[in-house]
Amino acid sequence: MLTSEQLKTLLSEPKRIVITTHFKPDGDALGSSLGLFYWLKAHKHDVSLIVPSDFPSFLDWLPGLEHVRIYTKEVQENQKLIADAEIIFCLDFNGLSRIHDMAVPVENATGIKCMIDHHLEPQGFHDYEYWDPKAAATAQLIFRFITEEMQDAEHISADMATCLYTGIMTDTGSFRFRSTTSEIHRIIASLIDCGAQNWAIHELIYNSSSEERLKFLGYCLLNRLEVFPEYNTAMIYVTQEDLKKFEVITGDTEGLVNYALSIKGIRLAALIIDRKEQIKLSLRSIGDVPCNEICKTYFNGGGHLNASGGNSHDDLQTVINTFKSALPNYKEILTK
Repeated sequence: MLTSEQLKTLLSEPKRIVITTHFKPDGDALGSSLGLFYWLKAHKHDVSLIVPSDFPSFLDWLPGLEHVRIYTKEVQENQKLIADAEIIFCLDFNGLSRIHDMAVPVENATGIKCMIDHHLEPQGFHDYEYWDPKAAATAQLIFRFITEEMQDAEHISADMATCLYTGIMTDTGSFRFRSTTSEIHRIIASLIDCGAQNWAIHELIYNSSSEERLKFLGYCLLNRLEVFPEYNTAMIYVTQEDLKKFEVITGDTEGLVNYALSIKGIRLAALIIDRKEQIKLSLRSIGDVPCNEICKTYFNGGGHLNASGGNSHDDLQTVINTFKSALPNYKEILTK
């Protein structure tokens, strides 16, 4: 396994580099990737940022977005960039299945694979890792990687700071999750000092909903919310018809699960969406309710203790029934 010192030596001279992140990039995935992109460009590297899919429209203002390449739009060109890369940075994921169609090209690439991530149970595809499952966000790790491992705090520009702030803010629920440590606040203070405009970032992320999205949220809360008081659990499910009716686009379901979790007394919340090709499930919890264990056991997934995801190729009703049937196994921890 490559050390940080060895990687620092490699990066002391310009290299052909690819940065990638997981399918359907969120604020942390895109923010950390763009933050690293700016840092590598400042050091004269030839950098390509390639993502496996589109991303939420509430991120379309991020600095440097014009440099982001979507893999499926230019497959041959992107495959060549991956094959020719001397170093491939893999951010905010720890298993190649998370990058979907990019998995095989990245796996077959001869470039050094560097994983920077905070999710549990890395799958060992990489040559270098900067991994901390206790970190709140990958953007936090990018800040540490640059300032501590690469010892280059002076090269954090305003654009970099904006991207990293966005990543940390979105992955900590605007700094309200239990992962928001004093270190997070110190990093955020540094990013503001470097030029991140916190008030503007909040406005662009959280006050940019379309009229259709608000109607969709209202419909879900009125018609698709179920509460199971005996388990302190709530669930929202979304059908294919719902997605079509409200013309739901990437990012419109972001944060929907948190409405269920916001109900007084609720310790576990689920969002189950019929995406046609598969059923997607997101879990959020409070305290020591193990979302990651539930997702791993029942839904081919995993993640963090209080925030995890999974999927299933069963039909929507079967997945809903599976979730409900799992609750009695966790009644003690849900009701204590």
